[in-house]
Amino acid sequence: MLELIKRITNVDTTEIHDNLTLPYELRMRGRLRTTTETSQDVGLFLDRGPVLRDGDLLEARTGEIIRIRAAEEPVVTAYVKAGLPLARLCYHLGNRHVSLAIGENDQGGWVRFPPDHVLEELAEHLGAVIIRHTAPFDPEPGAYAQAGQASGDHGHGHHHDHAH
Repeated sequence: MLELIKRITNVDTTEIHDNLTLPYELRMRGRLRTTTETSQDVGLFLDRGPVLRDGDLLEARTGEIIRIRAAEEPVVTAYVKAGLPLARLCYHLGNRHVSLAIGENDQGGWVRFPPDHVLEELAEHLGAVIIRHTAPFDPEPGAYAQAGQASGDHGHGHHHDHAH
């Protein structure tokens, strides 16, 4: 089994040994046993915290480099006008602590989230047109998603406990 132990950046793509395609739920885990696209057994032995993003690179204990790919999975994409309608939709969905992917196209904006009939009804109520389909789900990482944030450092120069 190939042991993936380190997140890396700035690697020549010719050095990539294989791809590991995972749904969002599994990209949140630091420990996992699975197989790559070429059916090679791998184990994740990573620090807790940062979610693996589509395109992230991992290095094995033996030096091989594996690229992470976001798997196609069931999602809902809500299409809405850009500007205030998109902001309002993002606010109300985010206020429910749902992971969201956000984007735009020629017709306006879109918000992608896991299927949930209550959220779908909310999106439609806010003027969105929803489509249920399969697509890679790579949501926004959030304000505190940087590595090392578990220590209480939010990137604003000081540390504090969250047991307020």
